[in-house]
Amino acid sequence: MSNDVTSGATAHLDLPTDDVHVSATTPRRSGLRWLLLAAGLVVALALPWFIYPPIAMDIACWALFAISLDILLGYCGLLSFGHAAFWGGSAYCTGLVAVHYGVPFPVAVLAGMLFAMLIAVPIGYLSVRATGIYFAMVTLAFAQMIYFIANQWRDVTGGENGLQAVPKSFFGIELVETESFYFYYAALPMILLGMWAAWRIVHSPFGRVLVAIRDNAPRARALGYDVETYKVVAFVLSAGLAGLAGGLFAISHGFVSLQEVNWTTSGKVVLMAVLGGIGTLWGGVVGAGFIVVLEDYMASSGFEGIGIVTGSVFVVVVLLFRRGIWGTLAHHLGRRRQAGTRD
Repeated sequence: MSNDVTSGATAHLDLPTDDVHVSATTPRRSGLRWLLLAAGLVVALALPWFIYPPIAMDIACWALFAISLDILLGYCGLLSFGHAAFWGGSAYCTGLVAVHYGVPFPVAVLAGMLFAMLIAVPIGYLSVRATGIYFAMVTLAFAQMIYFIANQWRDVTGGENGLQAVPKSFFGIELVETESFYFYYAALPMILLGMWAAWRIVHSPFGRVLVAIRDNAPRARALGYDVETYKVVAFVLSAGLAGLAGGLFAISHGFVSLQEVNWTTSGKVVLMAVLGGIGTLWGGVVGAGFIVVLEDYMASSGFEGIGIVTGSVFVVVVLLFRRGIWGTLAHHLGRRRQAGTRD
């Protein structure tokens, strides 16, 4: 779509037409899909055995956050620079509910998710009326508005001191509430449900309409689809998944800071999605894992120029792997499979 949000960006990144939308599900492809899902589940279950459990939880949360952005960027062609509003807004709401009501953390996280979807309705309704870079700037402006409110409303959010001592209440099960290792496994089902929801969204008829809008919005409109309504719904669903990730992130850390609603958080998740490969969902997982582990390694070694390294990696990947890490791998495997079929 020539006038939509990522018309320039996708031209340089060679946004892939997701294979799941363009081919019938052959037995071989179905088997490969189940194999990938099984491998991903094994990795998710084994992760805290090999790396520090809080870092494993960070990877899971950021992966879901990147997937939520990919619904907009990869499948709808909407580049949001304001997704920190939903990640951070949910984090604050989740923290406040957990602190003041002492409910089990899944309940607090769901409250934060609903809050993120609630604020996404007016933001999405006003934002999707803009196109091109203007959409990105409008979402950024709304996110900065949320940041200003969080900073100024000190009696509620704690301002610059943040929201502290967020409990991990979980039906009185002490191991989950005090040990990050067991908390990971208590929170993982919510992450996996969020990822499954994202998969269902993009593989449904609704998701196919989003791809049609991404590729040619005027044609989709001519076919009778209400393009703006579809974009708003996608925006709200994406915000809900971002809110789910942000709420779990807040519970995991037991603390919510202004960093969660800062524009740098929006930029970081865009970096993860593009690095892994937009329009793939798996790319968000790969990008999140790569960035979180890289940042943790550099921070542990005392290196202070983390932004320089991650920025350099991003530039290299965009120049050499125009589809992202996972997108490039999937593209080459697809071409080899097609060549083998022809032979």
